[in-house]
Amino acid sequence: MSRRIALLGLAALMLGSAPAAAANPLDRGPIADFLNIFRGQAIPRETVAWTGKEKPGTIVVSTRQRRLYYVLGGGAAVRYGVGVGRQGFSWSGTKTVTMKKEWPDWRPPQQMLARRPDLPRYMAGGQDNPLGARALYLGSSLYRIHGSNEPETMGAAVSSGCIRMTNKDVVDLYDRVRVGTKVVVRD
Repeated sequence: MSRRIALLGLAALMLGSAPAAAANPLDRGPIADFLNIFRGQAIPRETVAWTGKEKPGTIVVSTRQRRLYYVLGGGAAVRYGVGVGRQGFSWSGTKTVTMKKEWPDWRPPQQMLARRPDLPRYMAGGQDNPLGARALYLGSSLYRIHGSNEPETMGAAVSSGCIRMTNKDVVDLYDRVRVGTKVVVRD
């Protein structure tokens, strides 16, 4: 295991020293995501081409890609790296943003408390709160799109079904989204 970590460290150092203008195929995709996380960097937010049929203002989450897209229109979308539900907690479907909160309080659902009785029953909003800086509540479900103070979880399947974003990215999305926004979650 330590040999693998050493090799990954060497790869990260080598890639980190490459000129910015170099067209390195490892600058995008799952390997780049892993190396960014390995380096302690978040997956960068960027505007990308969009060919989907969703209307501007729609949020589309690809759990397979571990990306969230906010459709801008004109063939473009803002793409964010996200953390998604781990095995057994992944889901798909269409929801609506029914509520938005800044620095939300957290009350773990009963299902989560049954699995993790060690969790607090209530946590006030703030820097250490698992919901992070902002939360977008999805319909009457237990799921949210929310911030996280664990940027290393972006690009991973780690949650109990919620969509996690860095605090910086969730603030950006929160400012773009209105209550009533359509959210499509798919594989």
